[in-house]
Amino acid sequence: MKRVSNINGLAIILISSVFLLSCSDMLDEVPKNFVSRSNYYQNEADAQGALNGAYSSIGPDFYGITNYLMTELQGDYLNGRGSQAPISIVDQVLNQQNIQRAASNWGTLYSAINKANAVLDNVPQIVNISDNAKQRIVAEAHFLRAIAYFELVRGWGAVPIKTTESTDLSELSAAREPEAVVYQLIIDDAKAAEAALGEVGNETGKASVWAAKMLLADVYLTIEEWDLAAQKADEVITGGPYSLVTVSEPDDFYKIFASETSTEDIMSVHHSEISGSTIPTYIHMGGNYPYNYSSSGFFAWLPDTTSFIGASWDDNDLRKPFNLYREFQNASGQWVPLPSTTPVLFKKFITNEAGQSVYSVPVYRFTEAFLIYAEASARATTTPSALALERLNMIKRRAYGLPLQGPSAVDYPAGMSGDEFVEAVLQERAYEFLLERRRWWDLKRTGKVKEAFAAVGKTFIDQRMLWPIPESEINNNPAITQQDQNPGY
Repeated sequence: MKRVSNINGLAIILISSVFLLSCSDMLDEVPKNFVSRSNYYQNEADAQGALNGAYSSIGPDFYGITNYLMTELQGDYLNGRGSQAPISIVDQVLNQQNIQRAASNWGTLYSAINKANAVLDNVPQIVNISDNAKQRIVAEAHFLRAIAYFELVRGWGAVPIKTTESTDLSELSAAREPEAVVYQLIIDDAKAAEAALGEVGNETGKASVWAAKMLLADVYLTIEEWDLAAQKADEVITGGPYSLVTVSEPDDFYKIFASETSTEDIMSVHHSEISGSTIPTYIHMGGNYPYNYSSSGFFAWLPDTTSFIGASWDDNDLRKPFNLYREFQNASGQWVPLPSTTPVLFKKFITNEAGQSVYSVPVYRFTEAFLIYAEASARATTTPSALALERLNMIKRRAYGLPLQGPSAVDYPAGMSGDEFVEAVLQERAYEFLLERRRWWDLKRTGKVKEAFAAVGKTFIDQRMLWPIPESEINNNPAITQQDQNPGY
């Protein structure tokens, strides 16, 4: 039996609008400054304001800590503490608190979808707007809807599809659609965005033609359309205005994440340094240490050095000291080891010795185009090409502070089999994108989840492959019942 519960997902987006409309029925006269859907969309400023609402939902609202902990802590190289610890216990289904965290992500994504749908439904009818502005705003809405559905289908599998704005509770009904149908919508939206978007200049938090191409490359990689994934990644590498950041010491990697000046930032989400929901707040130690890194934090994520980030990770790889640290500088300027109970901690996304902070988190960065191309092209031909090998080696050379061009002592050798080469790419992705929401999706799409967790002494149960459909969605969506729930919940 369905019962009343907290509403999210497709329902939460309607509450304010229904309240507004019902209140208007009681008025004999509508004030001149009353704003409704029928009179809101009048000009470019209105259209941009509606689009900004969608950006907010898919930007800081979604790319915040709740999303990160649900993906990162389901990886094989770290463990959560406190209320987040159960996410790392992968031989059990999620507990109630973390079920609610997954539900929060679901609700945020559907809120973004409804806001994007509002733009797509209403902006094309605006008269007082230039064609160029209208085309751009509609294209950005297509991009935001595509990325929201990409997050949903990877996390929950078959999901309800809504392609028009919901303005009334009677419009909530939407059945779960097969993953193939969801992916086709994502591809169609991403292509629409790609066809109409251009450059964004310094507006790194906005969609561009290159972000659309990266999204397509990522989607094609996920659904094993190898040729198309390689093609889109190659278009970004050869046609985009980006270049790999050069590195000579570990902290040079901060340049990659300095979104205002980075030559690698295709799209990122910017967080305020004072926001309590930022990633740094959760992964570093609070209190008195590390003295030169930060002043507060929950100390919620701990590295698992029995995994690939432990002894098997070459100490000469500069990404290792950039991502991890074993000693800190106290208030007297002395360097002292971390406590024996926590001998190693994460360093990425915190303040370095030069006072540089990383509060912008990447959606897509240029490095990934090289690794998508390398993997996809090798899978497409079964044998890695010279270009695929060179692009993989460029990323590895950079990791060791070596020139990007020309052979080096750390290069992967020619003559690897297709399987060996793909394993090498996946290993580089694991090192390169630590704490960047890539590891779990890579393990899942390649079928290596149980193998990876077995390597760190954990048993992964099938029920953890998908997150639970929120109870509120089942209660409030007439087209979904408990029989539609994902296994285990």
